[in-house]
Amino acid sequence: MRRETMCIQAGYEPKNGESRMIPIIQSTTFKYDTSEDMGKLFDLQAEGYFYTRLQNPTNDMVAAKIAALEGGTAAMLTSSGQAASFFSVFNIAGAGDHIVASATIYGGTFNLFNVTMKRMGIDFTFVDPDCSDEELEAAFRPNTKAVFGETIANPALVVFDIERFAEAAHAHGVPLIIDNTFATPINCRPFEWGADIVIHSTTKYMDGHDTAVGGCIVDSGKFDWRAHADKYPGLTTPDESYHGITYVDQFGLEGAYITKATAQLMRDFGAIQAPQNAFYLNLGLESLAVRMERHCFNAQKVAEYLQKSDAVEWVNYPGLPDNRYYERAKKYMPDGTCGVISFGVKGGRAAAETFMKHLKIGMIATHVADAHTCVLHPASSTHRQLTDEELAAGGVSPDLIRLSVGIEHVDDIIEDLEQALAAVK
Repeated sequence: MRRETMCIQAGYEPKNGESRMIPIIQSTTFKYDTSEDMGKLFDLQAEGYFYTRLQNPTNDMVAAKIAALEGGTAAMLTSSGQAASFFSVFNIAGAGDHIVASATIYGGTFNLFNVTMKRMGIDFTFVDPDCSDEELEAAFRPNTKAVFGETIANPALVVFDIERFAEAAHAHGVPLIIDNTFATPINCRPFEWGADIVIHSTTKYMDGHDTAVGGCIVDSGKFDWRAHADKYPGLTTPDESYHGITYVDQFGLEGAYITKATAQLMRDFGAIQAPQNAFYLNLGLESLAVRMERHCFNAQKVAEYLQKSDAVEWVNYPGLPDNRYYERAKKYMPDGTCGVISFGVKGGRAAAETFMKHLKIGMIATHVADAHTCVLHPASSTHRQLTDEELAAGGVSPDLIRLSVGIEHVDDIIEDLEQALAAVK
């Protein structure tokens, strides 16, 4: 099936007389006739469910849809995108290990890696995604376990060179993990360019309606853990915390990574997505393809308008021909990138604040990537404690506006921007 069809059909196939929609199994617990039947589940020798903290049928059906969209072999839902980021790395790395990561990843992920996971004994080297081959090579260490990047960085809008970083990762015997939140599998499937694991904050475009926080991890099933068994003993040697199972032996390359993440991490951390939230997520997935087309169409028109406005200092959008990532975006995302634009208002911080006050359709919110047009001025909100000099050092200029273009009529969005910009002059 093509991706537009998968959005509707994948993950769940109702039988005669069954619910057309994925059912919500709102239960923590599942009943069995005998202890032997349940024992087989605990030994991972039979399929089924015994406690929603690990797995739930609703979640698994929605995860299967996302796996199909990405072209993966297995997937799991998590309680948030942050949980997906954490699990994706912690599933294969522990104290004493090292990860190479793009320096332009989402700030929340950067803090997770650079502060919280560093306290757990995992070291991270952050590299410029446009670094030289020599700089990239120098970032690897003997204890490196993975490379991490974002298809389109939030909010820097850097387009990641997936193929290049995949080749570097594989040359060192480690997988490439890609956060594909902004592009979604509608616009980019990183597995087709060499990535091994894909994650999402499903809170964004996949849900698309400000309804439910969530995350997802998808495995390509292609990385050969056995070939690098010394690096990944958690997958290639018996897990004594789970009856001595060796994941790659019992579940193959296609299922080992996700099964381990479920049997170990979800068991111990319990960052499960609520079945009700998974149901909402599935509603968003059903319209994902048509929404992404509209998001990209609208964003392109808005970016072109902003570029021509004499009230705007600069515009950053990969769909503009003069953008430094235009050609790379065409390679990886020929049908469009995302609906997020960043731009600067002439007049700096004060002008940006004035602009924000006059918006009528654009909703001031910390959220991004959903049906509503959302705007954020970091200097007066999320980064308001920083001086202009500190903002510049962190790559966030005082005039920067992050604009997440929604699916309203594009002329209404542009007219709203126009009248707000007029108030600045």
